[in-house]
Amino acid sequence: MKCFQFYIGKKKGELKMTTLNSVQSSFADQEVRPSGSEFNSQNVSDTSTESRGRSQFPNLSERPSNLKVFTFLELKQATKNFSRSAKLGEGGFGCVFKGVIRDSQDPTKKLDIAVKQLGPRGMQGHKEWVTEVNVLGVVEHPNLVKLIGYCAEDDERGIQRLLIYEYMPNRSVEDHLSTKSEIPLSWDRRLKIAQDAARGLAYLHEEMDFQIIFRDFKSSNILLDEQWNAKLSDFGLARLGPAEGLSHVSTAVVGTMGYAAPEYVQTGRLTSKSDVWSYGVFLFELITGRRPLDRNRPRKEQKLLEWIRPYLSDAKKFQQILDPRLDWKHFHNSAQKLSIVANRCLARHRKARPNMSEVLEMVNKVVEASTGVGNPQPPLKRRERRPTPGETKAQDKRRLIHKKIGARG
Repeated sequence: MKCFQFYIGKKKGELKMTTLNSVQSSFADQEVRPSGSEFNSQNVSDTSTESRGRSQFPNLSERPSNLKVFTFLELKQATKNFSRSAKLGEGGFGCVFKGVIRDSQDPTKKLDIAVKQLGPRGMQGHKEWVTEVNVLGVVEHPNLVKLIGYCAEDDERGIQRLLIYEYMPNRSVEDHLSTKSEIPLSWDRRLKIAQDAARGLAYLHEEMDFQIIFRDFKSSNILLDEQWNAKLSDFGLARLGPAEGLSHVSTAVVGTMGYAAPEYVQTGRLTSKSDVWSYGVFLFELITGRRPLDRNRPRKEQKLLEWIRPYLSDAKKFQQILDPRLDWKHFHNSAQKLSIVANRCLARHRKARPNMSEVLEMVNKVVEASTGVGNPQPPLKRRERRPTPGETKAQDKRRLIHKKIGARG
């Protein structure tokens, strides 16, 4: 997936800090604008609902945080000096490495971690780093990836900025939906992922005393733990929801092609309903096994939402968009019900879209209706035993007695 490109007019050498507070204050009055996006959207003013002096997350840094501050030396040792063999992947932020540390609660145990190291993107990457610390340092939910700690330290190469997360061994949902994946996600597991992701978004939107808009909800940002529980990750683009009395946050348009809501693309007006739209796109991703934007497919099939539109109104046609890698014999109705939820999320006007708590309720009903449907076992047939000669004589004698009794009637 292609993300929008950014620029910022600061020199790389201007950034020096050693504490988190100085990190946070360094971005108190900045908003990064895109240098141009494939959406061809205009650059949007950032002043209509947020004052220029307002920090992106002004209240969160004052809240108690359980984050551990790591030294760069500790992380070098944990990742074997950021060895290539420990590398898990690479994104716009930088590289991610697997590491091992001692469990702080039980030093005799070892704990697997994922270490994200900021790449040479400069100030924009730093801002996302700060946002991750601010958000994940104070929120906690089973469907959000846990941030264990961070590192902000100077060394001979300059400032080192790293984030340390719980390790998610089953990678991202995007990895498993990919055609390169040998074993596709089962439908039951896809429903569970949809449920987990909805819980995570509902928590961010409605279950705290402040609202967080994810702004970059997509399958690659949904990670799977050892038990295949889905957790939202990568909060670098997250924003606080609109202040009381305001309907939206005006901000520069950022995100990933294929997931962003149309009104946000066109106007830069961000609301929680922007995340709801992205969630609707994700549901069709689970149903079809296709990416929202795939340039490798025929021209008419490259944009997922445009391709599926003609197939949604007819039950027979609907079958043609289902992921061909799955056996849909018992799940066709379930997929149709989930597509109805997706369509509600993809209402053109944002006010017509449900809140995430309502979406979660609808997904729960789809999951409940689907429970126990998959892989039904046929009833066991009794193997008929042939009677012995003695048993045959006894049966014949009983039949004769019954006939005589019936005749006397």
